[in-house]
Amino acid sequence: FSDRMNDFQFEVVGNDTLGDAVPLDNLNNSHQAKEYILSRKLPTKDLYYTDKFQEWTNSLKPNTFPDIQKDEERIIIPFRDKEGNVFGFQGRSLSNNGLRYITILLQEDKPKIFGLDKLDYEKTAYITEGPFDSMFLTNALAMAGADVSIPSDIDSCVYVFDNEPRNKEITARILKHISDGNSVVIWPSTIKEKDINDMILAGHNVQEIVSSCTY
Repeated sequence: FSDRMNDFQFEVVGNDTLGDAVPLDNLNNSHQAKEYILSRKLPTKDLYYTDKFQEWTNSLKPNTFPDIQKDEERIIIPFRDKEGNVFGFQGRSLSNNGLRYITILLQEDKPKIFGLDKLDYEKTAYITEGPFDSMFLTNALAMAGADVSIPSDIDSCVYVFDNEPRNKEITARILKHISDGNSVVIWPSTIKEKDINDMILAGHNVQEIVSSCTY
């Protein structure tokens, strides 16, 4: 459990499938899950929904959740490998209570990284903290945990952490990447928003800021 990310991670082995999860594009715009994604100016493509996350997860991997009495609806964010095969997913809660994100790995040998299926490995990869933020940048990945190692076949990458200059955990991670010789984004003091999604909602050209503030 990560206090900052509010993210609980399970390692499971199961079928490479999304079962009967419903594509967000198949839902009405007034549906709570789709309405949330649209309100955040996020793309609905490749996102899914289930009204019983624990039961649905158990259908892919039995007994992942032994007790499903307090089941809930969640948005499903699939994690795919280079070939587009699902090896895991995140469930994003629509409630303000409990865990915001639950990460399920269907294959333990896969990295906890979102976006591998859409990456151009010959270009610079931008590494964000979460899948939603990565959707606003060109050629971006997202880490589903602080301990994630970037695949060795990615030649060039830039780490894009949240804009929290007083957060000791984030500043320590930025310092480590600088010490390791990696490129990082240092947000200008004029940017007050915490993450990329909030910056987009505030009207900032985030891609341009990231390009000009990479060090």
